[in-house]
This record gives sequence, C-alpha cells and structure tokens, in this order.
Amino acid sequence: MKSKYIKLVHIAKSQLNLDDDTYRHLLLNVTKKTSTKDMTVWELEKILNNLKSKGFKVKSSKKTGKITATEPVHKKIRSLWLELADAGVVKNRSEKAINSYVKRIVGVEVMDWLNTAQAMKVIESLKRWQARILRNKHEANTLPDLS
Repeated sequence: MKSKYIKLVHIAKSQLNLDDDTYRHLLLNVTKKTSTKDMTVWELEKILNNLKSKGFKVKSSKKTGKITATEPVHKKIRSLWLELADAGVVKNRSEKAINSYVKRIVGVEVMDWLNTAQAMKVIESLKRWQARILRNKHEANTLPDLS
C-alpha cells in the first residue's frame, strides 16, 4: 500500500514538473520530512492531497500488454491454499497469508496482480507442497509397528 502512494507522489512530481528543491521543500512543509520512504501512509496521503490541489490528476494506468492471471487461476490458488489449511499444514487461511506466500514465491505483493506465468509458478509450488504432505502422511501410515 505504501509503495503505491510513493509511486503516485513521484508521478505527481513528474506531472507537475517540480524540480528536486521545490519537491523537497513541499515534502518538508507538509510532513516535516524530506523523503517519502520515511513517511507513513497518512503522511503520503497528505502529500498527495496537496499535489492534487496543485493540479495533479490521477490517471488509470494503461494495459502493459502482459497477460494477467485469470480469475479461475486465482480460485485455484485459493483452493489449494485452503486444502492445505484443512489438512492442518497452513495455520492462517486469510487473503493476507496467501499474498505473503505469493510474495515469497514470485515477489508479487498481491495475488490478483500475478501474470499467468507467475500464477502457474505459485500453483505448481502449492501442488508440490501438497504432494509432499500426502507422501509424508502415507509413509507415516506404512511404517511397521515396532512396539
């Protein structure tokens, strides 16, 4: 969330043709800080509102041509995650937990932002995890009783 605000502030700086001195002066006047990385989300919102009052317009981004993952792929990722949770392997069933896993596997913060190749990598990772759990359960059930 914070990185999105920082990007918007930098886009606004560019769109309004602010030189670095003017930009830093604005940051300092509004938040008493000279760098967006040191700001809270609330402070970044204050900066954005100030830049909007100076004429900055938020525009929706154009499609980049990358094929994004489809909704059925997102459902598959959720389904595999919840199956692992039902098996007791995953402790947290939340979207936040899924997104943390996705970020660890492919470096993308939110599952809905995955392109098809990234989504497939996450799905294959979850399938391998699931197979490992099933294999370990099977091996535990087939061990000879030594008592």
